[in-house]
Amino acid sequence: MWLIAFLLLAAGFEALSLLVSGDKLERFDASVIDAVQRQENGTLTAIAKALGKIGSSSVIIPAVLVIAVILFLVLKHRKELVLLLGGMLGSTLLNNALKPIYRRDRPDIHRIVEEHGYGYPSGHSMAAFSFYFLVAYLLWRHLPNRGWRAALIAFSAAMTASIGVSRIYLGVHYPTDVLAGYWLSACWIMLCIRLFRLWVRTGKRRKNM
Repeated sequence: MWLIAFLLLAAGFEALSLLVSGDKLERFDASVIDAVQRQENGTLTAIAKALGKIGSSSVIIPAVLVIAVILFLVLKHRKELVLLLGGMLGSTLLNNALKPIYRRDRPDIHRIVEEHGYGYPSGHSMAAFSFYFLVAYLLWRHLPNRGWRAALIAFSAAMTASIGVSRIYLGVHYPTDVLAGYWLSACWIMLCIRLFRLWVRTGKRRKNM
């Protein structure tokens, strides 16, 4: 079941990439950008810039390091530390590897801020999805209350979606850049969690032998 879900996600990303490469989703991108940027005002611009900062490496990297220290020194969760660091590093490397392959320029319609480099898939979206859902998974394992678990997932989803929409609002990404970032991160995080769970099970079996 897991393998089927993973393959479907991977195939979905590839299908999206083919459509984007063939300029089949231009109308979709343009309509979403128009709907989002039509809401422009000073307050939303300030919020979007703040969300862009939150999703940037200057905030994500220190946050990952702080959590890593807590996992390693305080909680003694060494395997969870590997999952967090490996997941985030792999997400970054994957994004950096794919952008030169697809070589998609950023939108040149109405930019509120300036960003350089290729836009597909969105690095901010990948980083946000990977970070919030990896942390959500790590916390989920230690939260017995369903209400807290639901709140955790809702918060992670809200932050990830908000950061993605902010990139469209600021004019530095097409909506399909953001969708691709989410899609690819979902594949990657699913694989990381699967390998982590297999690692944990193997460790438990060895202890019981």
